Amino acid sequence: MTTTTLRPNAALVLAAGFVVLFVGGGARFVVGLNFKPMVDELGWLRSDLGLAVFVFQVVSATATFWAGKLADRISLRTLLLSGLLISGAGIGLMAIVTVPWHAILFYGVIFAVGTGMSSVSPVGVMVTRVYPGRAGFANGVAVSGMSAGQFFIIAGLAGVLVLIGWRSVYVWAAVAFVVLVPLLYPLIPPDKGNSTTGMAPATGMSLRDAARTRQFWILLAVFLLCGIDDFFVTTHVAAFAQDRGMDVFFAGNLLAAMGLTGLIGVIGAGMLADRAGPRSPVAWSFVARIFAFGLIALDQSAVSIAIFTIVFGLTFMVTAPLTILFVRDAFGLRNLGAIAGLITMVHQVGGGLGAYLGSILFDARGSYDLAFVTMLVVSMVALGLTMMLKRMPMRA
Repeated sequence: MTTTTLRPNAALVLAAGFVVLFVGGGARFVVGLNFKPMVDELGWLRSDLGLAVFVFQVVSATATFWAGKLADRISLRTLLLSGLLISGAGIGLMAIVTVPWHAILFYGVIFAVGTGMSSVSPVGVMVTRVYPGRAGFANGVAVSGMSAGQFFIIAGLAGVLVLIGWRSVYVWAAVAFVVLVPLLYPLIPPDKGNSTTGMAPATGMSLRDAARTRQFWILLAVFLLCGIDDFFVTTHVAAFAQDRGMDVFFAGNLLAAMGLTGLIGVIGAGMLADRAGPRSPVAWSFVARIFAFGLIALDQSAVSIAIFTIVFGLTFMVTAPLTILFVRDAFGLRNLGAIAGLITMVHQVGGGLGAYLGSILFDARGSYDLAFVTMLVVSMVALGLTMMLKRMPMRA
């Protein structure tokens, strides 16, 4: 007698990817919510906590790359659920930090490893396998989980921060990870190797061959600069708003509001990419960022801060669901996870640079003014590089 492994249907797989990124996406921004209360209470410099964020970005970037490679070879169920458990342990330990090296170890290393294992890269591979013909839209929906998590989780934890303090915020974030694992176990396919679930046999370049192309290196540069923008803002926007006189709860909800507008942005970008290719939504996102950084560099009133948050939020993480599409169209499907993982890794390293640079500039100048001008220049360069990318024929 033979046995048949029951597989979740495509919609449930997509829902599982959304939920993984919902919790992970919300939790990774908790440090941004707690940034000013933590450094004020513990007597740290902003660069002390900024260094932990930098280490997080680098370690999670490396873990994301290896997770992408593993997604081509091992069970996605094992990879993603293990990542969630490690993430819960790391973020929960942040509740007991007393000195800067604690934050570097707990957030920068442990939480980062778990985040990389349950990141956009393996989720993107999983979703692309079950939605080969609508990969842009499906990845947009999955990645919108990060934006939704940022909105709902950060908004809820902002209330926890006000009522019982920043340490409790980390505890509740950890609980979310632990609860998630048994709920997701039956929904994530147990596939091993480069399973394509009904797609044609995977073909395409090796990572080494891709690295010999001009398209590959321009993509790396664009994603590096995008990461610098992304995580400078998410790490510092709540602290910046508090510096400008807003209370903790309102500042925290500004960070949450970015998640709401980001939800619109990533889904819209995925839909546009299915019709026009991934280059177009990336270019438009950098145009919007040039406007947002230009505005906040000139005027830092409450109205301008709100407009900045809304506009930047629409562009936040727009590149995340498009990574898979850039790789699929330019380099094929054979090493989808490995190449997408490397590009995502570079984006994360850029994020670490952006978060740490913002801290250093604040400590040196006493404000974020120079940092905003720097991000304006970064966005302008990124737009120019994006326009240098070739339009590739879209693959099914």
